[in-house]
Amino acid sequence: MRIGIVSDSHGDQAHVKAALRLMAERGVSLIVHCGDIDDAATASLFDGTTTHFVLGNCDVDIAEIKVAAARAGGLLHGRFAELVLAGRRIAVLHGDDPPRLQETIGSGDYDYVFYGHTHVPGDRLVGKTWVINPGALHRARPKTALVLDLPTGKRDWLRVAE
Repeated sequence: MRIGIVSDSHGDQAHVKAALRLMAERGVSLIVHCGDIDDAATASLFDGTTTHFVLGNCDVDIAEIKVAAARAGGLLHGRFAELVLAGRRIAVLHGDDPPRLQETIGSGDYDYVFYGHTHVPGDRLVGKTWVINPGALHRARPKTALVLDLPTGKRDWLRVAE
């Protein structure tokens, strides 16, 4: 199972479309958005792809984003999501609450913790937990996303734009 991980799209529809195109080319079957979607129009771009969204600190039109995500075939989990995909336990949060992020990472309950907020890509192992920040699709140089093959753990970092 190949999943796409994005964060901090901040309504930047051109870069969301570019990331979605790159992910489709790589056979992504599911997408995780780590927050700061920004608006319903951006959430609707994920139409036709199963997408799990969490809220970030810039997501204020929650009801509209939730409806748009559902219409697109996705699910808005709120501020935190726990997923089990391909037998892997995954936590997803935005990362703007550092104590909660550190508690989640340090719990040892997850194979992966996905987060955003910093606009800086990162990938590190803490204990048995891989901690991944896909970077950002807005206000970042370069704009990045990640494709993760869950069975193998192989990462394919996507350079969406400079």
